[in-house]
Amino acid sequence: MDEVAKKIASLGLPGVVLVVAMSSTGMGGAYAVIYAVAGLGGPFGLVGGLTVLGLMTAVGDILSGYGIEALLTTVYKERSKSESLTMLIKEIKDLPISDNLKLKLESLLEGEKITVGVANSEPRTVEIVEE
Repeated sequence: MDEVAKKIASLGLPGVVLVVAMSSTGMGGAYAVIYAVAGLGGPFGLVGGLTVLGLMTAVGDILSGYGIEALLTTVYKERSKSESLTMLIKEIKDLPISDNLKLKLESLLEGEKITVGVANSEPRTVEIVEE
């Protein structure tokens, strides 16, 4: 049953894209489908449009199986190695995702920033001397 739900969820994105493309053609029936798919294909026409819809299905299937939270976490961990944390946090605040997920991503990046120099060092011994 879980596999069926995943397949239905992965078909949802290309279906929505196709309906939006069909509504933008201003036509009805089979002509709308043909023009919409050809429009999605760009210079490659119908074959390109069918390829785009197939790729959307594959990407949707991967996302529904792996999870958007895990995907975003991995992406921002890697990007934090080469990009400014301030810019990444600003970008996260502008994403159209839930506030809970935004907080998780921000805390992940801030945690990465704090533990960069501390993770490999040993605890220091502090000696207090009274005079």
